[in-house]
Amino acid sequence: MTLDSHQALRLGRETLEIEASALLNLRSRIDERFVQAVELMLHVRGRIVVMGMGKSGHVGRKIAATLSSTGTPAFFVHPAEASHGDLGMVKPVDVVLAISNSGESEELTAILPILKRLGVPIIAMTGNLGSSLARHATVCLDSSVDREACPLNLAPTASTTAQLALGDALAVALLDARGFRAEDFARSHPGGALGRRLLTHVRDVMRQGPAVPKVPMNASFVELMREMSAKGLGASAIVDGADHVVGIFTDGDLRRLVERGVDLRPLRAADVMHASPKTIPDTALAAEAAALMEQHRINSVLVVDSAGQLCGALNSHDLMQAKVI
Repeated sequence: MTLDSHQALRLGRETLEIEASALLNLRSRIDERFVQAVELMLHVRGRIVVMGMGKSGHVGRKIAATLSSTGTPAFFVHPAEASHGDLGMVKPVDVVLAISNSGESEELTAILPILKRLGVPIIAMTGNLGSSLARHATVCLDSSVDREACPLNLAPTASTTAQLALGDALAVALLDARGFRAEDFARSHPGGALGRRLLTHVRDVMRQGPAVPKVPMNASFVELMREMSAKGLGASAIVDGADHVVGIFTDGDLRRLVERGVDLRPLRAADVMHASPKTIPDTALAAEAAALMEQHRINSVLVVDSAGQLCGALNSHDLMQAKVI
C-alpha cells in the first residue's frame, strides 16, 4: 500500500471545498422554519432531547453538549435504546430534536408516533423533506447537501458537517435570545481557563494575614527591609494607624536608590515609599488584577477591603499559580 501524495492533497482540498460549499448553501435555508425551531427550544418547559443514529447520533451528542453549555438544558437519547425503555426519559414538556440525513432511520422512525401521542414537539433536522421524519415533525430544518465529500458519495461527511453547523446555529441563536453572558458560560465550565478567569476573585488567590508585608510610616529602613525579606513578595505596603494604604516600596525602588548612592540608614518608610499606590478591591476578579498589573507594568498589587483597609497582596506569580494567567 503506497500513498500517492498528490492524490491525498487533491482529495483533502476537495473535501474542504465540498463541505464549505455545503455550508454556504445551507445559509440560504436559514428561514422562518429556523425561527420556529428556536422559538420551540427557547420556551421549552423541560429539556431538549436530541436523537440520532450512527454518525447523526455522534453529531447529536455534540449538539446536546453545546446547547447545555450555552444555557439550554439538553441531553442525548439513543433511538434504539429509546425503544427499550429510555423513551421514559422523554416528557411532554420536552422538545425532541431528531437528526437523520435520510429521515428514514428505522430506530428513529419507530418511536416518532409514540412521541406524537405524548404531544412532544419534534424538530427534524434532515436532508430529505419528503421523509417519514419530516412528515412527523412539528418543524423541519433542511440540512440537505448536494453530495458527500466521500469520493464514493457514501460516507457521511458533508451531511454531518451541515448537521453540526446547523446545531451550532441553533445554539448561538438561543444563547443570544436568552441574554447568555460570558459569566454564565464560565459557571458551566468551572474547570476551564475561562471559568478560572471569570469565577476566580482576588480574595481567592491573594496572600493574607501574616503573609502580607506591611510597616507603619515611621518604620526604619532596616525594619522595612526585614519585612520585605521575610514575606517574599518583592514589595511592602506602608500603612497608617488605621491600616489604610498610604504607600508601597518595592525591590525596584531599592535598586534605584542604591544606584543613586543614597544613604539609606537614616531613612524611614515614609521617606522612600511611593505614595497612593495602585490597589484593587478583594471583590474584584483575579483577571482584573492581572490586567491592572499589565497596564501599569507592575509585578505586585495591594488588596483593600470595602473599608479601604489593607487585607491582602498578590503578585504575578500568585496569579500564574492559580492559572489565571
